[in-house]
Amino acid sequence: MNARKKALVKIAERNETYQDITTPYKVDENYGSDSFGIKTLEDYLSKPIYRRLLETIKKGVPLDQAVADDVAHAMKIWAMNRGATHYTHWFMPLTGSSAEKHDSFLDPTPDGKAITRFSGKNLILGEPDASSFPSGGLRSTFEARGYTAWDPTSPAFIKRVGGAATLCIPTIFCSYTGEVLDKKTPLLRSIQVLGFQAKRLLRCFGIEEESKAEATLGAEQEYFLIDKNFYLLRPDIMQTGRTLFGAPPQKHQQLEDHYFGSIPPRIMNFMAEVDRELWRLGIPAKTRHNEVAPAQFEIAPVFEELNLATDHNMMVMEVLRNVADKHGFVCLLHEKPFAGINGSGKHNNWSLSVGDRNLLNPGNNPHENAIFLTTLCAVIQAVDKHADILRSATAGAGNDHRLGANEAPPAIISIFLGEQLTDIIDQIEKGSVSHSKNSKSLVIGVDALPPLPRDVTDRNRTSPFAFTGNKFEFRAAGSSHSCAGPNIMLNTIVAEAFDEIATQLEKLKPSEFHKGLQKILQNIVKKHRRVIFNGNGYSPAWEIEAKKRGLPNLRSTPEALKPLIDKKNIELFEKYGVFSSGETKSRYEVFMEEYVKKISIETSLTLSISKTTILPSALKYLDRLAETSGKLAATGVKNSALTSKIKLISILIEKLCQANDALEVLIKNNESTEKRIDAMNAVRATADKLETEVDDDLWELPKYSEMLFIY
Repeated sequence: MNARKKALVKIAERNETYQDITTPYKVDENYGSDSFGIKTLEDYLSKPIYRRLLETIKKGVPLDQAVADDVAHAMKIWAMNRGATHYTHWFMPLTGSSAEKHDSFLDPTPDGKAITRFSGKNLILGEPDASSFPSGGLRSTFEARGYTAWDPTSPAFIKRVGGAATLCIPTIFCSYTGEVLDKKTPLLRSIQVLGFQAKRLLRCFGIEEESKAEATLGAEQEYFLIDKNFYLLRPDIMQTGRTLFGAPPQKHQQLEDHYFGSIPPRIMNFMAEVDRELWRLGIPAKTRHNEVAPAQFEIAPVFEELNLATDHNMMVMEVLRNVADKHGFVCLLHEKPFAGINGSGKHNNWSLSVGDRNLLNPGNNPHENAIFLTTLCAVIQAVDKHADILRSATAGAGNDHRLGANEAPPAIISIFLGEQLTDIIDQIEKGSVSHSKNSKSLVIGVDALPPLPRDVTDRNRTSPFAFTGNKFEFRAAGSSHSCAGPNIMLNTIVAEAFDEIATQLEKLKPSEFHKGLQKILQNIVKKHRRVIFNGNGYSPAWEIEAKKRGLPNLRSTPEALKPLIDKKNIELFEKYGVFSSGETKSRYEVFMEEYVKKISIETSLTLSISKTTILPSALKYLDRLAETSGKLAATGVKNSALTSKIKLISILIEKLCQANDALEVLIKNNESTEKRIDAMNAVRATADKLETEVDDDLWELPKYSEMLFIY
C-alpha cells in the first residue's frame, strides 16, 4: 500500500473515546475561570483599586499608573494559583496572527534561592524585538526596539498548551519612535473616535449620556476539519493552508445534506471540548453547527464589546487549531481550502450602543425613530462613500478564491436593507416619512402551531453588507482574517458620517431641528442610495447594474489594496487619528508584500508537487499500461481501448511537463503574480485530469472524496 492507502487504514482503525457526560458540567462555575475578568478582579483586588480599574474598563477613564502595582501583584497570585509559571504580553502584529514572548515570574535571590515577582512596570510595558515583524518601511531591520503596552480593557487570560500554563496580557505594539506596528492600536483609536462622534450626535437630539459608546461585534467563524493523517500527506495544505491540486468528487455539497445536519460523533466530541475551553477563557461561545460544504463547520459567540470580541476571535482560532490537534484533526482556516467547494468566511456582525440605547434598533415603528434613521443614513453614506476601503479590509490571497463565488458575497460592496427599511428610505427621499410596512406573522397551516413572528427583514446571503435586525452583517471578511481590519474601516467611515451630520445639526435652531434633519437625511439618501441592493448579488445582471451605478468592483487583492494609498483615504485616517499617513502607506506595503509572498510560495510548491509526486504517479501508470499492452501484443491480441488509454495518458503527461516548464520559466524570471497564477492553474488543470485517469493505487495525494468525507 502507498502512504495514502495506509492513512485510510489508520483512520478506519481509529478507536475514538468520548468524555463521560453523565456528570453535569457546571458552566456557571467554570465560565471565565481562566480569565482575569470583572468577576476575578473583584475577588482579587481591594475595593478602591477595583473601582478605579473598573472606571477605566467601563468608562474609558485614563488608567492611574499607581493602580498598576496592585493589579500586577493580584494578577500574579491569580495566575500562579491557576498553574501559570510565565507571563507574556500578547499582541497582534501585522502578520495577521498573535505574538508572544514568555518571561517567568522567577526572580533569583543572592542566597541562591528564588522568589516570584511581577511588578506594575512588567504589567504595563514590555520590550519585544520589533525588527523581524513587518512594518511596511516604518522601521529599518537594524532598528530593533519595540514596545508592548497593556490594554486594561481586554482581560488577561491563561493560555494552556500541553502541560504549560502562561498568563497572557493583551497589549498594543508600537515602535521605539511611536509608529503603530499592530492591529489593536488603530482599532482602539477607531472605537474611540466612533464613540466620540456618536455621543456628539446624540447631544444634537438632546441626549446627554455619561456611559461610553460601544461598538459591539459577534464574529461567526467558519472552518474545515480534516484528519491529520491526510494533512501529513498533503504538502500543499501544510504550507499554504489550501489544496493546490484535487479533482472534485462526484458528491460534494450539491445535495445540500450537510448544512445543519446531525453532527458526527467525532466532530461533536471536538466541538464539546472547544466550547469548554472557550467558556473557561470567558469567551461566550453560543452556536455550533455543520456548514454547507462537507467537513465545514461554524462556531458563533454572543455579542461583546468590539475590542474584546476581536481579541476573543483570535483566541477562538487558536483554540480551534489546538483542540483539533488533540483529536487527530487539523483545523483549516483558509478561505478556500478546496476548489469548487464552499469557502469559509467570518461574518462580522457590527452594531453600536450608547448606554442602554442600540442606535441600530429600529423599534416597533422605525419611521418614528429619528435616531435610528439618522444612524441608518449615516451607515448608508459611509458604505457608499468608502466602499473601496471596506473592500481593502477583506483583501488577501485566500479571499480572492472566495469572494464572488456561490457561497460568498461579490467583491462589489452593497447594502441589503429589506422591504420595510427600503420603503422608509423611499419615503425619506420623497421628503416625508409617514408609515412603516408591518411585519406580519407567519401562518404555517398546522393547527397545533401558534402564529410565528416574522423578522423585519429577510436575510440576503449574497449581500456583503446586510441589515439583520439591529445590526449590520459584513459577510466579506475572510475566515483567517483578524476582525480588527474590517472594523477599523467601518468605525472610521461611520464616525466621519456622524461628524458631518452632527456638524450640520449643530448649526440648526431648535425650531428648525426636525425640518433640518429631514432635509439632511433626504440629501444623504438621494446621493448615496445607489449602494442599496436587495436582489441576488450572484446574478451576472447585478454586476452590469452595479457598473451603471458607479459602484467599484475590485476583484483581486492588488486592485482592492490600492485604495489604501488614495489621497482621500490617507487624509480620512489622518483626520480622525486612526492612522498617520506613514502608517496607512505601511499597511499597503505590508499587505501587498504578504500577497506576493503567498503567491510565490504557492507557485513554487505547485511546481514541486507536480514534478515530484504527480508526474511520477502518471509515469508509473503509463509504464503499467505499456507493459500490459506489450504482453497482449506478444499473444497477438490487439486492444484499441487500451491503446487509446495509453495515448490519453501520454498526451496528459506531455501537457503536464509543458505546463511545468512554463511555470518554472515564470518563477525563474520573477514574472508578475497574475502570470504565475495563470500558469499555476494550467498545471493544476492537467494534474486534476490525471487524477481522474490514473490507477487509484498509484495516486499518492489524498483525494477530495477522502478528506471531505472520512473522519
